[in-house]
Amino acid sequence: MPGLSLHDHPHRRLNILTGEWILVSPHRTKRPWQGKVEKSVEAVRPDYDPGCYLCPGNERAGGFSNPDYTGTYVFTNDFAALLPDAPTQSFEQGLLMAEGEPGICKVICFSPNHALTLPEMEVKDLVGVVETWQREYADLGSQPFVNHVQIFENKGEIMGCSNPHPHGQIWAQASAPMEAQKKGRQQRAYFKKSGRSLLSDYLKQELQLKERIVLDNEHFVALTPFWAVWPFEAMIIPRRHMQHIGQLTEEEQQAFAAILQGLTIRFDNIFETAFPYSMGIHQSPTDGQAHEEWHWHTSFYPPLLRSASVKKFMVGYEMFGEPQRDITAEKAAEMLRNVPAQHYKKI
Repeated sequence: MPGLSLHDHPHRRLNILTGEWILVSPHRTKRPWQGKVEKSVEAVRPDYDPGCYLCPGNERAGGFSNPDYTGTYVFTNDFAALLPDAPTQSFEQGLLMAEGEPGICKVICFSPNHALTLPEMEVKDLVGVVETWQREYADLGSQPFVNHVQIFENKGEIMGCSNPHPHGQIWAQASAPMEAQKKGRQQRAYFKKSGRSLLSDYLKQELQLKERIVLDNEHFVALTPFWAVWPFEAMIIPRRHMQHIGQLTEEEQQAFAAILQGLTIRFDNIFETAFPYSMGIHQSPTDGQAHEEWHWHTSFYPPLLRSASVKKFMVGYEMFGEPQRDITAEKAAEMLRNVPAQHYKKI
């Protein structure tokens, strides 16, 4: 029996941030781009859409009007999933349990330009997005009932995004959601055992191996994590051990904006389409504790697999067993590295 090859044999990989496993089946498809690769026919969007409820000066679905903003613009979601005045009482009836969950939901428009996406924005404008994330994390986290702030973006119709205007969301709530709790537990256990950040040690190993690095700069590294679930899943990790985005220096703000642009350009260039994804920033809770164990990071979960129209579905075995993928993280990183660094629309 030959030894295990991560490039040829089915195997499971451990996600050190959650403690969960993923099944990898590299033998099923060595070249995920084989066959016809269809390019999507993208509609040309105007810089301003009078029917868009996120464009400057327009009336939103909730009846409020946007100001004529010129940079980023943040407002409280008119149809929020969380409400600040929600009762906090618990409900228990035998095995049925529930508890009230107050919170605040905000929408952040990245740009007044309706036609843009993050990879098409200038770095200086992306710095404005980063600064807004920092400000909102601090402001929302200072609310007495808020213990967790989740910054995220859903891009593209197939990720459930109902409006193409460049925007993301921020949900702040009393409880840390389950994904953040899992990552917190894993990082806390590692820090307690070693006195070091889990992601610092992981990043050190990845930089030595160089198999899964997509791009990097002086302050950040973008890579496909060893345990990646989605076909072109990626993480941006700060080289410096920081608990949250609020600790960025001005130089690190620029570097984060630059690597955000660089990674998302490579996403778009894979299939020459506006690459859909869900993106989220995981960082320390805002409960007033130090949380030295936390090392904040940004994750991208893009669903496209073989072309601009072929999506990876999490069904069947994934729903009832555990996540599974065919293309390895190493092959995905190689493909992302090898596409042009300049956006395909500008080539």
